[in-house]
Amino acid sequence: MSNSSDVSSNPALQNEGPVKRFFRATEIDERLLGMVAALLLIWCAFDIASGIMRGNFGGLLGGSFLTPRNLWTLLVQTSSIAIMSTGMVLLIVMRQLDLSIGSMLSLVAVAGAVLQVFELVPILGVGHPAIWPLAVLFMLAIGACVGALNGWLTAYLKIPAFIVTLGGLLAYSGLAFYLAKGETVAPMDKTYEIFGGGIPISWLGPFWSWTLALVACAAIIFGIVNGRRQRQRFKFPLRPMWAEIFLALVGSSIVLGVTNVMNSYPWPFKLIENYAKANGVTIPAGVENKDGTAVCMAGEQVVRCTEGLIYYTGYSVPVILTLLVGLVMTFLATRTQFGRYVYAIGGNPEAAELAGINTKWMTVKVFALMGFLVGISSIVSSARLNAATNALGGLNELYVIAATVIGGTSLAGGVGTIYGAMLGALLMQSIISGMSLLNLPAAFQNIVVGVVLVLAVWLDQLYSRRVK
Repeated sequence: MSNSSDVSSNPALQNEGPVKRFFRATEIDERLLGMVAALLLIWCAFDIASGIMRGNFGGLLGGSFLTPRNLWTLLVQTSSIAIMSTGMVLLIVMRQLDLSIGSMLSLVAVAGAVLQVFELVPILGVGHPAIWPLAVLFMLAIGACVGALNGWLTAYLKIPAFIVTLGGLLAYSGLAFYLAKGETVAPMDKTYEIFGGGIPISWLGPFWSWTLALVACAAIIFGIVNGRRQRQRFKFPLRPMWAEIFLALVGSSIVLGVTNVMNSYPWPFKLIENYAKANGVTIPAGVENKDGTAVCMAGEQVVRCTEGLIYYTGYSVPVILTLLVGLVMTFLATRTQFGRYVYAIGGNPEAAELAGINTKWMTVKVFALMGFLVGISSIVSSARLNAATNALGGLNELYVIAATVIGGTSLAGGVGTIYGAMLGALLMQSIISGMSLLNLPAAFQNIVVGVVLVLAVWLDQLYSRRVK
């Protein structure tokens, strides 16, 4: 059975326009495509604006937003919010909400930092190889336990999740302040810093980045081929072959394009100098400049000697970790009984309970999963800053909810995708980063984020009415 036979046997499909036929054949979500278009439009707008305001013509459209350096930084900054948004999808799909994740992130980060700095280092010594694994396990466990507490209070004591997590927002923030004593807890273990992506050892470099990209392309092609075989096996309608090829080419092109951008961002010159000196790498000979740095001659142009010694970053550990979380959460949501139960509860809680689903226990598990993901985000955030404070997760709950709703998750429950929420997180961070690049006041940035959140909910309601 194929789509072509469906068209010939269904008069309504014969009258479809080319656009509708394209979306039906490729099965691409129209809302996802609209979000991608909005993201590209925002990127271009910020690039043009930054070029006009700063006179920087290094980017694609004359600005400094669409440059490898800024796009690389953007993906790293998006990691923490994107990881938490994957858990918020399941909560909102199940008609729940967690307003405490920002304060929970601060609490988990501070608890992990206190464990490293004040407990493990005095006992094991600075740089002991057991410090970072113990800290990571401790932070993941704390996050999961706090999330499970939220779920237990919601499910078994029947306190509305809004009230439970609103109380948690205040309580966890206060507890983080108490643990940190209002101070910044630092520095972290050197190996632990890898999770933040701010040091050279946390960058994959071009070779491993391209290797990872080729593996990802192979996985995309395998997934499409295997999906077609499964459809044939169960006699489901097949996509046209041109649609399968189109999806494989588009997916692979995106992966290769992103990888090329990541591999185009070179290390800063000073970092190359420090790395070369620390590892005995020869820097091209030159003469000493007035500021003490060595300079060389490239033809008639005077350049820094490290320009002849270039390293490229490639993908960073936080970005790879985010992609892995996205893949695992997508599999969990779409290919497991756990995910089917979540969507069943969100679609109709009463019917799900009558069908034998333990909705209370499922609520506890989804909240615990949310807390576990907050633990991962707290590791990324604190490792990136090499410090932890009680204000580390400030307003993160709003950014995560906004990213999730922008990504197509319905507040009415039952509808939402992991990849949509992650794309929504990238869109939100793009707006924040773009406004920071333009040196707009922080107050104005918060206004824009609030407006975007309200607009996203309004558009979601319009879409829901149209579907009905």
